[in-house]
This record gives sequence, structure tokens and C-alpha cells, in this order.
Amino acid sequence: MKSGIAILILIFFSVIHTSELFYIPAHWPKPVYNFTKNPLIQAKVNLGRVLFYDPKLSKDYSISCASCHSPFSAFAHTDHDLSHGIHDSIGTRNAPALMNLAWQDVFMWDGAINHLDMQALAPISHPAEMGNSLDTVVQRLNNDKMYNSLFTAAYGNPDATGEKTLKAISQFMLTLISADSKYDRVMRKIDTFTLQENNGYRLFRKHCEACHKEPLFTSFGFANNGLKVDTTLVDVGRAKVSLNENDLYKFKIPTLRNIEYTYPYMHDGRYKKLSQVLNHYTKDIQSSSTLAPQLLNPIVITSNEKVDIISFLLTLSDKEFVFNKKFQYPKEIIDSFSVNK
Repeated sequence: MKSGIAILILIFFSVIHTSELFYIPAHWPKPVYNFTKNPLIQAKVNLGRVLFYDPKLSKDYSISCASCHSPFSAFAHTDHDLSHGIHDSIGTRNAPALMNLAWQDVFMWDGAINHLDMQALAPISHPAEMGNSLDTVVQRLNNDKMYNSLFTAAYGNPDATGEKTLKAISQFMLTLISADSKYDRVMRKIDTFTLQENNGYRLFRKHCEACHKEPLFTSFGFANNGLKVDTTLVDVGRAKVSLNENDLYKFKIPTLRNIEYTYPYMHDGRYKKLSQVLNHYTKDIQSSSTLAPQLLNPIVITSNEKVDIISFLLTLSDKEFVFNKKFQYPKEIIDSFSVNK
């Protein structure tokens, strides 16, 4: 019995710590995702990647996960402020960027999902996004010979289930690690900031780090950042889930990593430029009973200092992540498993 457990432990560590699939960057905290219940395996990652790009998951075969989470936008989208779904439906929130998900324990702008393995179910079933049911998705996958082969490679048999499908998508998303920006290279002492970037970093640590904590550049908490309430959407944020008035207008604090690629900004995509975001924090904070304590006192920075902060924020861009072919449309996997090859 003990020898069997030892073998399982050896397999676990050999799988999740391979640089090909998952790694923990130096000086980062430990991930919160429990890999023992879904250890990373290349065949499952491959399956998840194919599923992520397949519009078959939507009711009318028109929308895939990648429709709103493009790799070239750091798995956010820049086409519009609010997400678009089947039948030209328009959602109520901007599609958040996807990266470093193993370090997160709640998902969505309001934290409605508390486990990565369940996250994909939300857009699949949302009527304004994919508008489908997991049962229908599973039925389609089981009737597809390519997926029969992909599930066999991943799980040892061709039968798709809801659990296998969702966990495979999680496997792919867990590999989306962004940790090779200029900032990261500076922290590893193999690069240096310019004078402007360094001043921006100093200002960032003074004014922004309370919510956007290094090295992940988010606390993963929820905050009311003083936005004017959109009178059309009237989005109450976290309170919609918690039903607690103390959570009114609180939204998940997003990571600032790859912020260059993830515009438009805020939960409703109201700002297209970083300069507009900084102007909000210095000129347009709306007071309320749930306003983040860090914003109770005015943030005073000059125009030149705003430019310096933006210069620093651009050092969080990770081109190796954004343009990594292993995260893009899986043509090579589809070709290798295609029944028509």
C-alpha cells in the first residue's frame, strides 16, 4: 500500500512540476489549486485546448471560449466593452483576462464561481454567452469521432462526461502562466528598469500596490473602486452573489499583468486607455459606503508621474505568453486526431 502511494506521489510531482506544463516561478506563493484531484497530463491539456477553441460548446455552434478570450489579448478581448454571445447577444460585463489561474480560488467579476473546474460551466450555460447545457455538449462530443480519440488518449476510454470535459478545460487553463515580462526579468536581476520605469515602479508601490500586490499584481479580493454606476447595467457586483449590502459595487480586483493587451478596462470595459484609468483614480472617485478604504484619501500625482506609472505598467507585458503557439488554436492536435487525415 505504501509503495503504491509513493508511486502516486512520484507521478504527481513529475507531472505538475514539468516546465512543459506547469511551474511555480521563483518567489511566487504556492498555488491554491488542488492538483491531486486533477493532475496535469499532456493528453488532457491537449483535449482541453481543443475544447477551448471549439464553437461546438455553444448552442448554435458559433461561440467558443476563445471567442471572448483571445490569446493575443492575454485571453481577454478587445473588440468590444461587453462580451458577445450566441444570436448576437450582448452580456453585461467585460471578458476578464485568463492567466495564472492556479493561484485563484474564486472566479468571475463577482466571484460567483469558487472552483476552476466549474468555471467553464458558467459561460456554457449562460443564455447571453454560449446558451447551452452541459448534457448537450457531452452528447455532441460523444458523437464526434475525433473527440472519441481525444478522450481515449486523455482518459483511457472514448466516453465524454461533464466532469471530464470541465476538468480538461481546466487543465489547459492551468498551463496559462505569465511570468516572463520585463518586470520578472528585473526581479531575477537579468534586466534593469529605465529611469522612467523605475520611477513608475516607485509610484506604483506607493499608490497602487495595496490592491494590486506583487508578484501576481492582484490580491484576488473584491473592492469598490469608486466607479460611477452605469445607469443602464446597474451592476451591483459582488452583492449580487453574496446578497450582502456591504458588497455593493465591489468587483474582483484584476491582475495588471499584460495590461497592455487587455483593454478595455474595468468590469464593464468603459475605459480604452490606461491614461483614462489613472484619471479615474485621481479625479473621478465616487464616494459611497462601500468605497475601498485605500481610496478614501485623494491620490495626488502629476501628469508626468502618470506617464511614468504607465511606463512601468508596460513592463508587465509578457510577449512570450501572449504569442506562445502552445496556447493558440490547436491546429496540430486537430490534424493529428482528425478522422479525415
